[in-house]
Amino acid sequence: MDVRTEQEDPLLPRSYWRWSKRDFFPEPSFESFTSYKAAVSDTCSRLKDRLLHRSTEATELVQLRKESGHDMKRCLTWWDLIWLSFGAVVGGAVFTITGQEAHDHAGPAIVLSYAISGLSALLSVFCYTEFAVEIPIAGGSFSYLRIELGDFVAFIAAGNLLLEAVIGTAAVSRSWSSYFASMITNDPDFLRIRVNSFPEGFDLLDPVAFLVILITNGIAMSGTKRTSCLNSFGSIISLMIIVFIVFMGFVRGETSNLSPYFPNGEKGVFEAAAIVYLSYMGFDLVATMAEETKQPSRDIPIGLVGSMSMITVIYCLMAFALTLLQRYSEIDGNAAFSVAFGNIGMNWAKYLVSICALKGMTSSLLVMSLGQARYTTQIARAHMIPPWFALVHPKTRTPIYATLLVTITSSVITFFVSLRVLSSLVSFSTLAIFMLIAIASLVRRYYVREVTEKEDLIKFLACLFVVIGSSIGFTTLWNMNRRGWFMFAVVALIWFMGNLGMALLPKQRVPKVWGVPLVPWLPSLSIVVNLFLIGSLGTIAFLRFFMCTALMLVYYLFFGLHATYDVACLNEQK
Repeated sequence: MDVRTEQEDPLLPRSYWRWSKRDFFPEPSFESFTSYKAAVSDTCSRLKDRLLHRSTEATELVQLRKESGHDMKRCLTWWDLIWLSFGAVVGGAVFTITGQEAHDHAGPAIVLSYAISGLSALLSVFCYTEFAVEIPIAGGSFSYLRIELGDFVAFIAAGNLLLEAVIGTAAVSRSWSSYFASMITNDPDFLRIRVNSFPEGFDLLDPVAFLVILITNGIAMSGTKRTSCLNSFGSIISLMIIVFIVFMGFVRGETSNLSPYFPNGEKGVFEAAAIVYLSYMGFDLVATMAEETKQPSRDIPIGLVGSMSMITVIYCLMAFALTLLQRYSEIDGNAAFSVAFGNIGMNWAKYLVSICALKGMTSSLLVMSLGQARYTTQIARAHMIPPWFALVHPKTRTPIYATLLVTITSSVITFFVSLRVLSSLVSFSTLAIFMLIAIASLVRRYYVREVTEKEDLIKFLACLFVVIGSSIGFTTLWNMNRRGWFMFAVVALIWFMGNLGMALLPKQRVPKVWGVPLVPWLPSLSIVVNLFLIGSLGTIAFLRFFMCTALMLVYYLFFGLHATYDVACLNEQK
């Protein structure tokens, strides 16, 4: 029995608002307890099959889209993508992290920290753009990894994408609530309800953050173009406020505040760069809008690369303006821009800063809702979660069920869980996926099934192993506080030789329209950067990541594995 027969048969029209068992569990393994028991007993052979299986572009672009019943509407242009990227990335983080890192680590050289992080983010943007142009599907990194690194790696990515979707949304909404409360009074917990009987970190209930998620996700469900237009309007207003902040910093600032420029040397610059990199996260969500883009081959490179270049310049100018206005040692780490304007007699300007930060977080929530629902849709299309979540509403042409999954889960979490508990998990998951995408971009260039010679494949894998191993070695040396140049030079030489060996191998695929330049060098740099940043997150982040991954594997072994195996078998029988 084809798992899509009834859904696709025009003679059997079905309402969008349905929730029968076959909508959630249409696979043969879940028809009865007997069939499920047989499936579980065959777990080992099925797992072996899934570990070696790689999807195809045709499967992701054509076959899986049928699971949604209706296509999403192609309504976005490069203009929409630029402002969606701006809205996703430029949130409240830049207004808090900039002052914190300028004061604690980089000093006036915080500008260089933002430049380094911006260039690092562009490396990941290049990799995402090549995939999004050639595989314009809602799954984004999930689909790219499923094609190049296989079904099992894609599942691990899917679990982390869903984790990032839920926790990231909850974290931003908590920040929104804190910032809004700080505009009313100096207490960021002013609008929260304390319950002393709950454990620490879960004892402040946040009804404002709960409502913010419901409102923004409700707008996202109403239509993609409507959400994009609202985001564009708000983002342009934010940009105007940022221009004012930068202008006043240049006019009222003092160059004497820039001395000393490197108070903590190069170490401080790089430590700050690892932190401010978080201000660039969110651009990957725009890649999930490729399925709704009118001309992906033109609009996506302009939208992604153009917006991230603009954002890097904006961040550097904001950091420079702040360090002109106030000496780095006197910068307030919690409200840097507001206090800096107060010191030059412009107390009213703090409200502009607060409005800009709130608007940025609101835009982030809107774009996160759009992007995360698209990730969820493609994951459901692949049957890694119930395919019911893949259904696209015939009128709004949006994945309402997928949006509701993220909305309900994240709103419940944000109601109870503090921002401190949420933050580290988001960073680890995001950086891990960025690293995997860089690896996948190398695999895409150097390995094509049934084309690449076995000898070339072995050489490529050996070079890739050297690149990843040397990247881990660099990160380990840095975190061991080994600052001698010799060991770093040795690791850098090994990394260089791995890339040189890869560069001498024949490329098996040439991008048709747009591709990452300087392959393998730029993707390999992206691997180094993301591993370095992962290494800076601390032990607790690692423990939480591996605990969550272990729970995901339990789900996979008892559900996801058997659902995807059944779908693959049914497709092979056609």
